[in-house]
Amino acid sequence: MKIEKITCHVLSTPIQQPFTSSRGWIYKTRGTCLVEIETDDGIVGWGECYGPSAVAKAFIDTQFAARIKGRDPFDVEVIWEELYNRIKDYGNKGMAIAAISGIDIALWDIIGKACNKPVHKLIGGAFRSEVQAYATGLYFVDMDNLVGEAVEEAEGYVEEGFGAIKMKIGLGSIRKDVERVAAVRRAIGPDVRLMVDANHCFSVPMAIRLGRQLEELDVEWFEEPISPEDIDGYVEVARALDMAVAGGENEFTRWGFRDAIVRKAMDIVQPDVCAAGGLTECKKIAALASAHGVECVPHAWGSVVGVAATVHFLAAMPDQPPSLFPCPPLLEFEQCENPFRDHLGLEPIVQHKGVVQVPTRPGLGVEIDRKVLDKYRVG
Repeated sequence: MKIEKITCHVLSTPIQQPFTSSRGWIYKTRGTCLVEIETDDGIVGWGECYGPSAVAKAFIDTQFAARIKGRDPFDVEVIWEELYNRIKDYGNKGMAIAAISGIDIALWDIIGKACNKPVHKLIGGAFRSEVQAYATGLYFVDMDNLVGEAVEEAEGYVEEGFGAIKMKIGLGSIRKDVERVAAVRRAIGPDVRLMVDANHCFSVPMAIRLGRQLEELDVEWFEEPISPEDIDGYVEVARALDMAVAGGENEFTRWGFRDAIVRKAMDIVQPDVCAAGGLTECKKIAALASAHGVECVPHAWGSVVGVAATVHFLAAMPDQPPSLFPCPPLLEFEQCENPFRDHLGLEPIVQHKGVVQVPTRPGLGVEIDRKVLDKYRVG
């Protein structure tokens, strides 16, 4: 079996309800880059690259495609190392690694289909047949009703059966953030897990001051409190707070995560399989985290392909730590409008009462609806 063809599909679509976070960006569209790899015997694998789609496509078309054509897809780790070493002088982080991630996921999909096994069986086996999902939402939409809209949205997730919710913070005022989080906590009650995500908008002192007040509201983790480059600052915040500090969705490869993990700058690392290096590299990041007593809860923000890859990754991840009453790693199930997750697969990945079943079909267990692919393709 040899790799015969590599195709990148750049997808984009406007969304009906724009939203924003503490970064101030107004999200008006959704986009992604899907990687389709076909072998000489007709097996097709799908992968996904996180980040600006056209940039990922450019890396694959100009740097990577020619280097993997004719290769054996079972040499997945050999291919990963060769691609990384080809570009690490100028691309050891960022979109170059996201492009490798898409290729890596597609190769694992091919391997699974060739072996007639789901991917999780090939990367270690299934510790669980279903994963617990948390609802990511509560962005800023109506700036005149930030508390009311958050309460209404959170109550809706509880009614759907979610046992955990992550909400956005970063309103420029500790008082405003605490007021909004407190209102949500009152609305959902004490038994629903609640996390907050600041999208790295705070200084170290402000993150510590806010974090201490959020602890009183039984917030489980404080995600991206400060800028991702400031590992020393993360150490300060993590040492100052009793609740967990999380981060890493914008970090790449085992080398990128090494210092944060070894120094325990974060209690929870959040690699994205579509960004940090694919399944091959994220398994190593998770092993590094486990060796240092750091939890791994992957970030997920993508199409049915990326979500499926994340579910397989979670299925093959042991409880952290193992115990009589384990606390398995959670699946991020974002709640913003996402037609690429909900409509692109012939059988979409869905949650029921906050639970997602681990796919059991060969490969990722995802078949792409090419009519929908054509509908959203822009490049």
